[in-house]
Order: sequence, then structure tokens, then C-alpha cells
Amino acid sequence: MQNTSAHVRPEPKQKLVPHTASFHPRNRHQGRYDFAALQAAHPALQAFVRANAYADESIDFADPQAVRALNAALLAQHYGVKDWNIPPQYLCPPIPSRADYMHHLADLLAADNKGNIPRGSAVRLLDIGTGANCIYPLVAQREYGWQVVGSDIDAGALASAQAILDANGIPAAQIELRLQSERNAIFKGVVKSGERFHLTLCNPPFHASMAEAQAGTRRKVSNLGKAAPPKSKSKGAGLGTVALNFGGQPNELWCPGGEEGFILRMIEESAHIPQQCMWFTSLVSKAATLPALSRALQCVGVAQSQLIKMKHGQKESRVLAWSFLNAQ
Repeated sequence: MQNTSAHVRPEPKQKLVPHTASFHPRNRHQGRYDFAALQAAHPALQAFVRANAYADESIDFADPQAVRALNAALLAQHYGVKDWNIPPQYLCPPIPSRADYMHHLADLLAADNKGNIPRGSAVRLLDIGTGANCIYPLVAQREYGWQVVGSDIDAGALASAQAILDANGIPAAQIELRLQSERNAIFKGVVKSGERFHLTLCNPPFHASMAEAQAGTRRKVSNLGKAAPPKSKSKGAGLGTVALNFGGQPNELWCPGGEEGFILRMIEESAHIPQQCMWFTSLVSKAATLPALSRALQCVGVAQSQLIKMKHGQKESRVLAWSFLNAQ
């Protein structure tokens, strides 16, 4: 790829990549979970496996402990991560959809490499908001051998992620963690002078306020067929009093401006390091945010952008990718 002139702002070449009705073809998590294999890989899961209404083996997805045990089993079975755990207050996201994001990013690199996915530690990935779970770096490193830098504003989350890396003997040469000391910054202070990445990824906070996040949590609990617990009036309770199977600290679930505001800040900051990353990317959950994001991309003068649509069952999502470098 060739560098774009710093004084020329070409009209971005936007490409729309259609979604499919299922996971990416390389995603290991196709079809139903194999609970026999999962329990063999992580015996602690056995305590949570029950027959569902259809007499199939399953877990109670409204039980946070069961979901954490399932994640540990999936990481053990498919990625060789034998020791994984997180504190109960942190986000415990679904692994299949996170793996999907990673495979689509690999395709993005392959398109610039004559259709071949570049593998190995020469490929560098920056995960913005890696969290206590460290799932994106683990999947990227185990699937493609990429070298990953994970950043977060929460020192406690990074301590949990580092404990996972240490327990599995994963050195900093493969996955490195960095604290973002400026809470309102994204790349500044994390990306070093002269440092280069092939990709950045991010799953930004979805909500614009704690009240909005709590309302979303209650809807999810209701959709799981559970009675929503009462709101807590105690100070500092955060979201812990509204139990959610996937958990989450406030900074993982909401920020000023919500998802749109976060990605707009990311686009603005990316313009300050245009030559230090081949592709900047972020998940975009709300389709309504796309017009504002598209205008922002044009304002900062990206050379090209892509919107990669994904659909997993009834849930639709998308990855927005942009680059200040011209296509070959």
C-alpha cells in the first residue's frame, strides 16, 4: 500500500461487504455446542450442564458462573487456553461472535495480500479496551500467530488479563498489555512514536449513560425469561446489582456519547497517526450511527473504508474499517 499525501483529502472509496446468515466459514464455533467435548476440556463446566426443554445438554445462560465456565471450556477446547478466569464484576462476552470479528479482520488483510492471510508475529494488532477477559488477543494469537497489544483504562482489568497470560505461559512478545492513563484518549499515549500496526480493533461501550446501560441490562434479563431485579439505591453499586450473564464494569458498558461518540473520537484520533496503521476498525452495533461516522471519515480524509456486515441468528452487527493508505 502507498501512503496518501498529507495535503490531499481524496474522496474515500467505500466498499460494502455483505453479511451471511451464520458465522464466518473459518469460525470454530459453528452449530450447537458440543458439551461432551467442552466438559472434557474443562471439567468444571460439568456442574452447570443440564438438559433443557428439548432434552439437549445446555447451561442456564442467565447464570454468570455458568457463562464464565462455558467461556473457559471454549477457550480450552478450541484455543488451548487451559487456565482462564475473570473477576465476577467484569465483562464476560460470547466468544463465537468475537472470533468472527477476528476472522473478518484476517480477510481484510488478505485482500491486500493477493488473497493470502498473513500469519505470524510480523503482523501486529492493537486491541482498544481489551478488558479483563483478554479474549480478542487470545483468539488472534492462537488462530493467526499475530502479535497483539491490548490497551485499557482499567488497571484492574489489565491485572486480570495479565494473570491469564501468566497462567498460560504467554509472553509479552506475543501479547503485551498497556494501560491507557488518559481516560478520554484512545490511541494517544498507547501507540508509541514510530510504532506501526496492521490493524486496530475495538468493541466500544454501547450506551451513553449508566441509566441507559441498566435499562439495557434489564431488557436482556427479561429476554432470558428472568425477572429483572430491583435497582440499587446504594452509591458506587455500578451495574453489579442488576445481574447480567455477561457482566460488565461501567466503563465497559457506557461512556459519554455512547457508541457513536466513542467511534467519532477514534476516527478523530486516527487522523493524527494516519501512517501508523494499515486498517483502523471498530464494531458498530447501531446502524443509526453510520451516517455520522461516514461524514467523520470524509472529514478526516480517509483514502478508503469498508463496512463489513455480520449476522448471527437474529442479531446483526457490522465492522467499520478505514485507512489513510491507498489500495495497491
